[in-house]
Amino acid sequence: MADTLDRDALKEKIDRGDHFRLIEVLSEEEYRSGHLPGAIHLPVDEIRERAPELLPDEDDTIVVYCRAPDCDASPKAVRILEELGYEEVLHYPGGKEGWEEAGYPMEGEGSGS
Repeated sequence: MADTLDRDALKEKIDRGDHFRLIEVLSEEEYRSGHLPGAIHLPVDEIRERAPELLPDEDDTIVVYCRAPDCDASPKAVRILEELGYEEVLHYPGGKEGWEEAGYPMEGEGSGS
């Protein structure tokens, strides 16, 4: 399993403007209703087909998240990305739930942004 990244470390990466790809692996509806800043949408069941287009550089750092710590979509997404040859895949297990609990900003229709 990939290394994990806690909420504060992820927030620091975003605030510093680090180069990485942040991926939400939930449904289109969930993504539109609110996602972490800068996240792109790549549903877990579409990773094999769409990753080469959306994530062309297998050396990029990729951070994957879903709804909450008990959500199984992001661990599954990490496994698929690693199988596809992505070298540095990190898992943010807190998901949107943990992000919102900290009062961190969201983007999307339901976020007020």
